[in-house]
Amino acid sequence: MSDFNLNENSSQLPPPQLPAQLEMSPQDHDDSSSHNHVEDRRSPRRRFGVVFVAAVFGLFGGIIGTYVAQDANLVDLNNAESTTQVTSAPVVVASADESSGDSLIAKVAERLANSVVTISTTVNDEAGGGRAVGTGVVLTSDGEILTNAHVVADASEVVVRFAGETEPRAAKILASDAGNDLALIKVDAKGLVVATFAKPGSVQIGDTVVAIGYALALDGGPTVTSGIVSALKRTIETDSGALNSLIQTDAAISSGNSGGPLVNLKGEVVGINTAVARGDSESSANNIGFSISVDEVLIVIEQLREQANGAVRKEGFLGVGLAAREDGGQGAIITNVQPGSPADKAGILVDDVVLAVDGEPIDGQAGLVAAIRDAVPGQTVKIEIFRDGERLTFEATLIARTE
Repeated sequence: MSDFNLNENSSQLPPPQLPAQLEMSPQDHDDSSSHNHVEDRRSPRRRFGVVFVAAVFGLFGGIIGTYVAQDANLVDLNNAESTTQVTSAPVVVASADESSGDSLIAKVAERLANSVVTISTTVNDEAGGGRAVGTGVVLTSDGEILTNAHVVADASEVVVRFAGETEPRAAKILASDAGNDLALIKVDAKGLVVATFAKPGSVQIGDTVVAIGYALALDGGPTVTSGIVSALKRTIETDSGALNSLIQTDAAISSGNSGGPLVNLKGEVVGINTAVARGDSESSANNIGFSISVDEVLIVIEQLREQANGAVRKEGFLGVGLAAREDGGQGAIITNVQPGSPADKAGILVDDVVLAVDGEPIDGQAGLVAAIRDAVPGQTVKIEIFRDGERLTFEATLIARTE
């Protein structure tokens, strides 16, 4: 096993990318990366793991790109230099009254039809060239659109097409967070129909959900599939780091779906589709898709808006090295503690096993890396560890990660 330093991995915001196929393979990471590894669809890798679901078209006209994650293949479902000011328009979140009552899948699809768009990008020659296609969700009536960071990664041009329109609209990338695989883009518009987001914490295992997106960049309207929430708080690893607190669903998610919404039967967005698992010759992975939870999405949207307006996001830093447990148990093993770091000051020792952060279970290295990455400097976190047969809790006040 290898050690990982939290200060070596930074969670920067690159342009989104189209859905790609992901591979999964066990890897060690520092505390800024995750346990399951995911590859970008534009950079094919081993077919054993997780794949992003952005459709990328290159010289061969095929869909390429791969994510790698452990024990399954994940599929991943393009940067502007000008300084466009982003308003602080609130994301529309359902009120208590709006959250009551069910609707048919057809009604859900109809409600979201004008809030889901096709995003097409021209990929920089330096990144291999070609075109990529994904999906986006309308956030504001004046043109803010949310998508996956991998959909617009390395893009020299981004265009958006709305339902019922034949001509695409030029878009610019306002901000991108590769670590959380979300990006904010903007078109000049008025009167757009915005999507409504579900309240954080409202998603439950067993809920019926609908995935909407432009699968395989097919002409016509978006592809609509349905399923249930199979699991919550899943963690996978990508080339850009760990993605945690993901929703797992059996709703069919295909290339081109990246950045599209996962919605409940009330037509509220509960997640942003990002990757799917792919099996290999030794194991199968059927109907396993992943969406970034609305709980994370709402937080990252505000961070992206701040970044678009010139703010520099700083990540939390704990100061430890990590290794995976060889016994398959929960948590991540501390392999080194930097002198004077927050971990050192808190009393964390080498060989401690981190089980939870702020009450949230840690699923391997990826989970710890993501938890610390998403925290902010100055934040005090409660870290539960297992040491010499005992469960102990320490408080660590994080500092800013340095490059």
